[in-house]
Amino acid sequence: MNIELRHLRYFVAVAEELHFGRAAERLRISQPPLSQQIQALEDMVGARLLARNNRNVSLTQAGEMFLKEAYQVLAQVNRAAEKAARLERGELGELTIGFTSSAPFISVVSRSLRAFRQLSPDVHIKMREVNTKQQLEPLLNGDLDLGVMRNTRLPDALQHQLLLREPLLAVVPNGHPLTQRTPGTLRFSDLALEPFVFFSREVGTALYDEILALLANAGIAPYITQEVGEAMTIIGLVAAGLGISILPMSFGRVKIDGVTYLPLAEPEAMTEVWLVHHRSRPLTAAAKALMALMLKPTAV
Repeated sequence: MNIELRHLRYFVAVAEELHFGRAAERLRISQPPLSQQIQALEDMVGARLLARNNRNVSLTQAGEMFLKEAYQVLAQVNRAAEKAARLERGELGELTIGFTSSAPFISVVSRSLRAFRQLSPDVHIKMREVNTKQQLEPLLNGDLDLGVMRNTRLPDALQHQLLLREPLLAVVPNGHPLTQRTPGTLRFSDLALEPFVFFSREVGTALYDEILALLANAGIAPYITQEVGEAMTIIGLVAAGLGISILPMSFGRVKIDGVTYLPLAEPEAMTEVWLVHHRSRPLTAAAKALMALMLKPTAV
């Protein structure tokens, strides 16, 4: 059988009007071609669907059953078309995003995700918390659509856009002598002799290399006494008095008893947050919509 959607639409129109003339007018075609298409449909089905004479048109038992099935087929086609259109508009589908542990505390990220959820509630967002370097391979192989990460060396196949430049803060225990300094005057040199709680090299976070490079440029080799895997653990150990640390300002939104966050005076005490995607792999409409929200100048 070679039944086409137009056959179903023609049949439905005749079945609902029970009149070939009115059905032809509704379909905006002439009556003879309509009659021919209905006859062709019946030939393909192998059943008489309409009983007709010079006065009346009625559905046969086979026609009544066929009408119900035709409604379902046409409704399914309409649903499929609507889903495709919504997918094209970025209102439907799935979006997988990699993010560093600080990303939820960055206003531009949290506000953009909230706005996107309100605009596209039917897009399923999968968030994967992985550090910057651990995002690279999933972005390359397509397991991640977008990555929110710190500045790092990227493979040629990936490209980035700057979300924001973020100051670094000294993280010290409450009551530490450094908290007595005049705000805005703390320098890297003031931290030189302090025990550090910091990331382990094996974790592979970009902040490890970035912050140690800044300290090295200031002539400081920090005395790292505690190495851990997560920034939240760093903050907790600082609160316990096991040392000090340096973290991005976004972590200053984490309120933990026993910790004070101090701004650093050096202008180079900054870190960048990037939005990264594959250079040549086409982005979905949903990914483009979220990127547009994140990159709006007013969103920072």
